[in-house]
Amino acid sequence: MRKTYLAAAILGILFPNILVLKISIETGNIMLYGDIPATISGMFGNEIATVFIIDLLLLVLMFLLWSFREAKRLGMKEWWVTTVVTMTLGLAGGLPLFLYLREGYKSKASQ
Repeated sequence: MRKTYLAAAILGILFPNILVLKISIETGNIMLYGDIPATISGMFGNEIATVFIIDLLLLVLMFLLWSFREAKRLGMKEWWVTTVVTMTLGLAGGLPLFLYLREGYKSKASQ
């Protein structure tokens, strides 16, 4: 399962960020952090986008809370890396990366 998590993390970082790179080049809004008001305006641009972004933001919050507690429980030292990846590159990369790292700690604990 660990290899699957790593593959999902790589795909989760690459695929969404291809579009982020495209937008960054076209608009100058580098990584969507260069022009925060434009990014927020786009995220909440219509009611459908608002539904998805609220759902995603709540999911990110729950992931960060859960992963912090889980990392503490397992003694994971690299937890902060998944937080940085999630906040800069997205949950699609951060969550499977955390699961990948977590599997390593779980296998060490069972030995």
